Amino acid sequence: MADTAPTALTQRSRLFAIFGGSAGNLVEWYDWYVYSAFALYFAPVFFPKGDSTAQLLNTAAVFAVGFLMRPIGAWIMGVYADRHGRKSGLTLSVGLMCGGSLLIAVTPGYASIGYWSPALLILARLMQGLSVGGEYGASATYLSEMASQKHRGFFSSFQYVTLIMGQLLALAVLLVLQATMAEATLESWGWRIPFLIGGALAIGVLYLRRRLMETQSFEAAKTSEAPKSGMFALFKHYPGQAFLVIALTAGGTLAFYAYSTYMQKFLVNTSGFSRETATGIMACALFVYMLLQPVVGALSDQIGRRPIMIGFGVLGVLGTVWIFRSLETVRSPVEAFLLVLFALTIVSGYTAINAVVKAELFPANIRALGVALPYAIANALFGGTAEYVAFDLKGRGIESTFYWYVTGMIGVSLIAFLSMRDTRQHSLIDRDLD
Repeated sequence: MADTAPTALTQRSRLFAIFGGSAGNLVEWYDWYVYSAFALYFAPVFFPKGDSTAQLLNTAAVFAVGFLMRPIGAWIMGVYADRHGRKSGLTLSVGLMCGGSLLIAVTPGYASIGYWSPALLILARLMQGLSVGGEYGASATYLSEMASQKHRGFFSSFQYVTLIMGQLLALAVLLVLQATMAEATLESWGWRIPFLIGGALAIGVLYLRRRLMETQSFEAAKTSEAPKSGMFALFKHYPGQAFLVIALTAGGTLAFYAYSTYMQKFLVNTSGFSRETATGIMACALFVYMLLQPVVGALSDQIGRRPIMIGFGVLGVLGTVWIFRSLETVRSPVEAFLLVLFALTIVSGYTAINAVVKAELFPANIRALGVALPYAIANALFGGTAEYVAFDLKGRGIESTFYWYVTGMIGVSLIAFLSMRDTRQHSLIDRDLD
């Protein structure tokens, strides 16, 4: 298949565009993950005194509330990016994330303003949920459209490279603050620092994204007679693709959040590691995981997307319960690192290529919405509730049920992987400029 990228788009301009889109994605996800990384410290600030599991359950519930806004953000900003441009959608999303981070940074605690404190925390997470809901579709679409056909899997994988880099940056800030501040200071006010950093970085990205070039796929779609982007148009004209994205995402997003954001708490509350040791284990594992994304993306350019997703499904179904069971009793940080890395290596079969697979399913006129909305629905149902479900089951004394829940949802996605065509060979992005 010939490379369909137009000659007017030089390699230098393409690389700058991918860098610009990725840099903004990094800041978006840093702001999103700072909440999870510092939840152990600020949970007592925003909620009434109680046992630590109850406070973590409350913060996990607020984390889930942010996910509930993601479908709304995906809908609003997916339509916006399809009608006004990927660049405009990316700029709007990072502006919302900036506002949410700064609001968390300055909100007084429960002891000062009572229930207004968790209420403002929820408002901030609602803003961030809107932002991330729109960011995923606009970013996935932008990177996929800017990449050349021969290297689309490789370049689009940088969406998760920067997503993980954002999580690593959040963990790095946590490690630095843990090393330089007393624990009492961190719990009192030091946890506000990373949210201020996120707000400042987002302001810089606003300037960068204003300089990005628009994709030629969007420019071509503006002159087409295809239906305008909208929720009704999506489910009327592309119901199969929309429900396929939900099925693809269900197991993948649950596994990702179980192995990444929840895993840090699992290593503390179940495995028995200190917070500092658990943070170090996750930072090392996530760094290697980040480096795996372009490798898996490039492999998908060679052998196709479908075999790699099937590999994730099979290994996830067979290995999830064993991984969690082994982590329950592990005492060596090195062994814990290897187990977590094994889990993250498995989920790379989903994370490295899920964005390009979804983008390749839809035409340009509705691509940002088609990628974002079904994905956000599945994320709200499965990814955003992962920690809450895990903590709730642990509180009931049936923590192992969570392991089987993750396994079952990966199995659902595996059925979808087996039933679909390989999007590398049937990509609608390749038809944009015909």
